[in-house]
Amino acid sequence: MLSEILEKHRSTVKIDIILLLYPTRMISDIEAVILGLLCERPQYGYDLDRTIEERGMRIWTQICFSSIYYVLKRLERSGFIISSLEMVEGKPSRKNYSITESGRAAMKEKIMNVLSSCPKLVSPFDLGLANINLISQEEAIECLRKHMDSLNERARFLERSIAESMGKSDPYRITLLFELPLVHLEAERDCIERFMVRMERGERV
Repeated sequence: MLSEILEKHRSTVKIDIILLLYPTRMISDIEAVILGLLCERPQYGYDLDRTIEERGMRIWTQICFSSIYYVLKRLERSGFIISSLEMVEGKPSRKNYSITESGRAAMKEKIMNVLSSCPKLVSPFDLGLANINLISQEEAIECLRKHMDSLNERARFLERSIAESMGKSDPYRITLLFELPLVHLEAERDCIERFMVRMERGERV
């Protein structure tokens, strides 16, 4: 009977042991998104999702509504946040989450780490580019034109986001979150345009 219980909860026990041995583990990018918001003020899970949506944070981070509560649970198990159950008359109870000193320390370590490093960026587009010789020139140019259309559409979206951010008098760091991907996008667009010109000239690419 005991062995069955241990086997059923083996993953949970393993996590607890890891947290005891390494209490100050490096937090993930998604965890940092949540901790960053909780550094501002205590929030409910629904409030976190609303803030992420209102600020356009999904442009630069991948986090969906369903993953927020999973991340909150992990952070609480790690001791980076605490929760308090609040009872509201006529409504279901809900948890209010607050960051701990341990969470602030982990967040500071994460910020310093990501700001001082340059991670390798991997894009599926690179795979297609490396093997573009396996399709005809006409097919390649058609695909690249579609890619350019997607880049142009995203550029227009980022330009609108920058204008909205500036219109709301956001801190410049917020506006920069839209400006940086636009700069990268414009550089990619320029490179692809030059590549397409070479292809149309019949150069060996």
